[in-house]
Amino acid sequence: MRACLSLLAVVVVASSCRAKSQSPPSSTSTPPNTLTDAERSAGWRLLFDGQSTAGWRDYGKQTLSDGWTVKDSALTRVGAGGDIVTNDEFGNFELSIDWKIEPGGNSGIFYRASEEKDEIYWNAVEMQVLDDAKHPDGQNPLQSAGAAYDLYPAPRGHVRPGGEWNSARLVVNGNHVEHWLNGFKMVEYEIGSRDWDAKVAESKFKPHPKFGKNRQGHIGLQDHGNIVAFRNIKIRILP
Repeated sequence: MRACLSLLAVVVVASSCRAKSQSPPSSTSTPPNTLTDAERSAGWRLLFDGQSTAGWRDYGKQTLSDGWTVKDSALTRVGAGGDIVTNDEFGNFELSIDWKIEPGGNSGIFYRASEEKDEIYWNAVEMQVLDDAKHPDGQNPLQSAGAAYDLYPAPRGHVRPGGEWNSARLVVNGNHVEHWLNGFKMVEYEIGSRDWDAKVAESKFKPHPKFGKNRQGHIGLQDHGNIVAFRNIKIRILP
């Protein structure tokens, strides 16, 4: 009987671990910046083809600066260029994206961004991209990799060091948002909830009334002064 109970406990623990660690679409079993047949059937599309910067431009402009280019099949910030956004806008979606930041580097992924303000972060929420180990912000869970920047803290121990690829996933469905990193759910929140409103009121975003209010908008990638690369940028629209 004791052996049966032990076996049951192992099964329960294993099942619990699987429930907490759902992986985004794999980017290791297929060539970078391509879609599998299964992904196509599920409605995924590429936002970056690995060869050109088509589909991307500077925030608030119609062209892309020389600070962003394709390097080693990745969309890479190599010099001063400012934040960039997709040409297309998205409302409800699931985004899968790999990122690699230089040691000590800082960047971010924005969603539902609009361009009527001078700075993208005045209206768009940011999923933090960071080398936690070597950047000072890594000491603050609210500013660590995978966090909803300055709002919802990221758990520790799931980001890879600077210079290594990380796989992120962002689910935005109505007011419900999830941040995933390397197969782990980092944060989950409801835009417009009491908890959300309270956190915004205590954050740097309080003076910006449009923050988080857009129902659709651009995907944005941040230029924070460091070398950062993105690849396998895939999106599928949610009903």
